[in-house]
Amino acid sequence: MTRALHTELAERYFLEDLPGATQLGARLNGILLKIDAGEQVTALQRQFLATTGLHALVILSDGKTTLGEFRAAAEQEQAARIEEASAKALKDEAELAERTESRAAAVKATFAAMANDPVLRRKREAKELRQHFGVGYVESEDYRRVMALLRQVANGQRLKVEDLAWLKTEADYCWTDELQRAWHALEAAALTKAWEQSGDPWNAVNASGHWRKAGEPERALRLTEAARARVGSSPKLRSALATTRGGAMRDLRRLDEAKALAGEAHELTPSDYRPCTLLGAVYIELGDLPSGHEWYEKAESLGAPRHAIDNDLRGLLMRSSMQDQQRIREFLLRQDPERFAWLQRWPSNGSTFANSKSAQATKSKDRTAFTEAGRHDHRSR
Repeated sequence: MTRALHTELAERYFLEDLPGATQLGARLNGILLKIDAGEQVTALQRQFLATTGLHALVILSDGKTTLGEFRAAAEQEQAARIEEASAKALKDEAELAERTESRAAAVKATFAAMANDPVLRRKREAKELRQHFGVGYVESEDYRRVMALLRQVANGQRLKVEDLAWLKTEADYCWTDELQRAWHALEAAALTKAWEQSGDPWNAVNASGHWRKAGEPERALRLTEAARARVGSSPKLRSALATTRGGAMRDLRRLDEAKALAGEAHELTPSDYRPCTLLGAVYIELGDLPSGHEWYEKAESLGAPRHAIDNDLRGLLMRSSMQDQQRIREFLLRQDPERFAWLQRWPSNGSTFANSKSAQATKSKDRTAFTEAGRHDHRSR
C-alpha cells in the first residue's frame, strides 16, 4: 500500500490528524488496516483505541454501530482533538515565551550584578583601557605602573620624564603605536599652548614634531605657517621651522614642497645635518637614489649619528613597495657594501618583517631617532 493509500485510509476513518494513522508500521495504522479488512481486533488493540480516545472506532470494531453513526461520532472526536491540540500549542507557546523571558531577565540581572561588582568593573575597565592603547598582556611586576600611566594619558595628563623613560626601556613592549600617538598628541597640545602664550617659536618647532608623530601633519603645517610669520631673522629658527614643516609635507606625500623647504633650511644652516637627512629621504622617495645617498652622506659628515640614518632608511624601506625596497637595497649595497651590510639581511618578504619582534624594535628606534629637525627637542638651541 502506497503512502497515498495510507493517507486515504486515515481520512476515511477521520484520523488524518494523528501521525500514527498514516505511518506504515505504526500501531494505529496496523489496527486501521485490520478493521478496514473486516478482521477482529484483539483485546489489547481495543484497549489501545479506547485509551487513545477513539471511542467511535472501538464501537465500530465491535460491530455495534452503523457506518453513518460512526462517521458522525468520529468527526466530532476529530474536531475535539484538533481544538484540544490547538489549545495545547498556544499554551506551550505561552509557557515557552515565559521561560525565555524569565531566562533573559535572569541573564540581564546577572550582567547587571556583574556591571555593579567593583572588582569585575575594574577588570573590565582595565581591559578596555589596554585595548584602547593596543596593549596586550602586561607582566605582573609592571602592571600597576603601566595601568596608572595608561590612565594618566587617557585622562589627558602629560607623563613625567622618568615615567616616559621607564616605558621606553623597562616596559617597551607596552610602548605601542597607539600609546605613542596619544602621548605625542598630549605633548603637541601642551607645546602649542606654550607657544601661543609665550610666543617662543621653539615651542612651535617642537610642537610640530609631536603633531607629526601623533599622525596629524596638517596641524603641524598650520602651526608652522603661523610661526614662520613671527619668527624674525634667526637662521637657526627659520631653518628648524622649514625642516619640520618639510617633514610634515613629506608625511602628506607632498614631496616637491618638502624638498623645497629642506633646501631652504640647508641654505640657512649649511652646517646642520637635519635638513640633509630630510633631503636624503625625500630624494630617495622621489626615485633619485644617487642624490638621496649623497645627502645622507653629507648628513653623516655633519654629525648625524649613523644609527639614526640607518633607522631612517629602515622606516623608509618599510613604507616602500617590494619593488622599490629591492631597488633601494641593491643601489645602496653597490655604493658601499660594508657601510650597508645590514641590508644584506633585509627580509625579502616585507610583511614577515613587519610582524616580527625585530621589526617592532626597529620601528621603535626609528620613532625615537632624531633624524630630522622638528623631530627632536630644540629647546637647548
